[in-house]
Amino acid sequence: MAAAASWYRLLEGALEVRVRVQPRSSRKQIAGVLGDRLKVLVTAPPVDGAANEAVLALLAAGAGLSRRAASIAAGATGRSKTVRLEADDPAAVVARLEALVRENR
Repeated sequence: MAAAASWYRLLEGALEVRVRVQPRSSRKQIAGVLGDRLKVLVTAPPVDGAANEAVLALLAAGAGLSRRAASIAAGATGRSKTVRLEADDPAAVVARLEALVRENR
């Protein structure tokens, strides 16, 4: 049961989000869609997992989920990552993230 858009994939009880991370940004935000990825800006440096943690916290908060619901599924050491968000209603999470993307255009 997987439906797909360019930057996310709906799964049973979860959502996989393809992101492109810009560490050491002057602000933290979900900045929009860049190609087939969600662009995420974080102020943390890419050292000792700090940027990964910041990305997970930002996406979870933006999606209205607890931090524990977010994990890195692929790309832990690169700027292109896949983040898994565990949610009872993944479609609602997509709607929240899309609203943030529209806000930050």
